[in-house]
Amino acid sequence: MPTALITGASAGLGRALATELANLGWRLVLTARGAQRLEQVATELPDPPSVTTIAGDVADPTHRARLVGVINQIGALDLLVNNASTLGPTPLRPLAGLSPADLSDVLAVNVIAPFALTAALLPALTAARGVVLDISSDAGIEHYPEWGGYGASKAALDHLTLTFGVENLDIACYAVDPGDMRTDMQQAAFPGEDISDRTAPSAVVPALLGLISSRPPTGRYRAADIAAALVACDEVARRNPAQRDCLASLARRSLDPSRGSAVSA
Repeated sequence: MPTALITGASAGLGRALATELANLGWRLVLTARGAQRLEQVATELPDPPSVTTIAGDVADPTHRARLVGVINQIGALDLLVNNASTLGPTPLRPLAGLSPADLSDVLAVNVIAPFALTAALLPALTAARGVVLDISSDAGIEHYPEWGGYGASKAALDHLTLTFGVENLDIACYAVDPGDMRTDMQQAAFPGEDISDRTAPSAVVPALLGLISSRPPTGRYRAADIAAALVACDEVARRNPAQRDCLASLARRSLDPSRGSAVSA
């Protein structure tokens, strides 16, 4: 039974990915700040005994140590999903309106926490030839007014993710821009705006699973590009069933890690 650790698992993309992995028979270690919401997620999954929930803040070193301890008891980690994130103070504001403490808080959650978890869990990831999936944003490569603190954190996360990958060749490391999603974070970024036109987090999950299963080179990817590659591969397989193993090679040829996308939180 493969094992995944997902941060920010009580809502949005983290919850959607946890649900699908549970449906596929994965053992899950889930964490988020809200204990009640996290427990509700666990009870709704198909095999609650295969789910471990540990409520806490990933910015807290003590909480991270608890997560690492649980994974070390299991012995190997097939997938680490660094999904927990913060926008910082809302409404969003220009960089000059952020205090050093504000920026430090954003970096603690969006950069230091995934860095620390990845570094501490490298032995478990290496043992499983695992995957690190860090949820990024195009705000990390574009310069949008009032997104500077969040964007800087995602730019740093992208760099750390890809460097972990080139330094540890037995694992794959991906920074993924999921695109705009219908989440609490997106609503907080656009208060009072109707965000019903945004993509449901569950609709992004197939692209993430395709990335994990096809295992292209370490890099930065857009969920929209992964989804397009999956559609193309399905068409190849439909025309020639002998080519059903085309996904990995197609991903390597057609996914461009350097591309950006529209603003996503």
